[in-house]
Amino acid sequence: MAEQISSARAEAKTVRIAARKVRLVVDLIRGKSVAEAFAILEFTPRAASPIVKKVLHSAVANAEHNYDLESANLYISEAYVNEGATLKRFRPRAKGMASPINKRTSHVVVVVSEKND
Repeated sequence: MAEQISSARAEAKTVRIAARKVRLVVDLIRGKSVAEAFAILEFTPRAASPIVKKVLHSAVANAEHNYDLESANLYISEAYVNEGATLKRFRPRAKGMASPINKRTSHVVVVVSEKND
């Protein structure tokens, strides 16, 4: 007997924004319905909002296309952000010195599941 898959995921890897900034946005949508999450992301004035919205859109598309799930019944079961590779750069300073600059990246993961009512 085949098991019915009721969740789909999407990832965005090596996104050029710090993980701590993306986590602020991801925390707003975790556990919400997909429609509510899109509304929240539309009106959240943070640089990470379009990135998370794109990943959520991809997760919903994966659920509809790959697993034949209904988008109206989906909610965000998991959403998390991990740190990616850090690009290390240097800023010239006075007296021939240099200060490090860390350009941080993130891996954003969104998992949508079907509500079991």
